[in-house]
Amino acid sequence: MTLVQLEYIVAVDNYKSFVSAAQHSFVTQPTLSMQIQKLEDELGLKIFDRSRQPIIATEAGAEIIKQARIVLNETKRIKEIVADRKGEMEGEIRLGIIPTVAPYLLPRVLGNFMAKYPKLRLKIWEYTTEKIVDEIKRGMLDCGILSTPLHQTNIEEYPLFYEAFVTYLSKHSPLHDKKLVTANDILGEKLWLLNEGHCMRNQVMNICNKERSMHPDKLFEYNTGSVETLKRMVDSNSGVTIMPELSISEFNEEELENVRYFKNPEPVREISLVTKGDYLKTKAIEALKAEIIATLPSRYTGRRKMEVMSINST
Repeated sequence: MTLVQLEYIVAVDNYKSFVSAAQHSFVTQPTLSMQIQKLEDELGLKIFDRSRQPIIATEAGAEIIKQARIVLNETKRIKEIVADRKGEMEGEIRLGIIPTVAPYLLPRVLGNFMAKYPKLRLKIWEYTTEKIVDEIKRGMLDCGILSTPLHQTNIEEYPLFYEAFVTYLSKHSPLHDKKLVTANDILGEKLWLLNEGHCMRNQVMNICNKERSMHPDKLFEYNTGSVETLKRMVDSNSGVTIMPELSISEFNEEELENVRYFKNPEPVREISLVTKGDYLKTKAIEALKAEIIATLPSRYTGRRKMEVMSINST
């Protein structure tokens, strides 16, 4: 039994295909298959049910793969200890981030972070919350930036900041006369929402939920895929949308005239860096966390967690 063989069976479990696993392991498919076959012969049992598509682990194979992940993680810890002793910050961080945070947070952070740690490679994917959590649990991602709490086992959450939601109005909206708005104020307006699968959609629905239940016919919903599209639909048509505060940070004066904050208690979401409970690359991830917090205005990090719980939804 070798570490390479353990890496191969984990890869097949991740990608559910010998061909894809070989591609991501940078070996030929026959080489990967041969090594897995040798391991199965040594153990005297089948790790994968090859008659199924996509390929799945056998019952015994699932237990072996689970242990293989532990062994590989502990092996990586040895390399991390050595790098830590040498004072090195290098290697790779695989980060997942939700689309309603990525375009507004990452430009603030990446330039300084990569300049400080030029030997550290940062690979980033925009995924939904569900996809990020799944990829972290399977070891495909090292960490994620998303809205919490998640209430997931073996997932650690490290709050970064608390972001208010704001209302973006059509220039023709009667709400322009108000300095602050409430959820009840938007009942008579068209409400533009993100598609199903975005956690921010659930949070927006939670903001409106009480009033919606009282007046179920007064909210018009149009579903779209991005925060920027929501804004454009309001500008081109009518109605309102609800946006995260970071998304308005580069608005011009004319656009800011269409923004209204909510009356207290303002709806706020918690944005956290999340990892597995036994995560590796601690120094690099802590450095990323510190850089994010340092780039944000104090109001984002000074808000209280108690303001968050009423709207976050998993």
